[in-house]
Amino acid sequence: MADEGGSYIPGVCNIGEAEIRRRLRFGWAGLAAYVLLGALLLLIDADRTARLLVFVPAFAASFGFMQAYLHFCAYFGLSALFNFQEAGSSPEEIWEEELRTADRRRAWQIIGYSVLIAIAMTAVVYLLPA
Repeated sequence: MADEGGSYIPGVCNIGEAEIRRRLRFGWAGLAAYVLLGALLLLIDADRTARLLVFVPAFAASFGFMQAYLHFCAYFGLSALFNFQEAGSSPEEIWEEELRTADRRRAWQIIGYSVLIAIAMTAVVYLLPA
């Protein structure tokens, strides 16, 4: 789990409370879009192939929530950055290669898990009867 004290830990925690709130908002927006799009596609009796469109908001939801829960921004992890400042402040750069490697590994894990969750969420809409 992430550091609750709000400090950078390579591969574990690279964002503070302001950034966590941003990822939570992104997750909620993605979830709302997933529900609305899924309901609309079912309401208009869209074919199953069209229902695959819910993957995009499903990924946004899972990606946002996963990052908030883990206190780790995948983009920052891939870009060798961290930010524990107030909203809108510039992130700081990480220079040590071993720290960058740990952050990249965690970022790809988050992306992979988010894709798997989005596939499961998409399957729910895909398999629902019309």
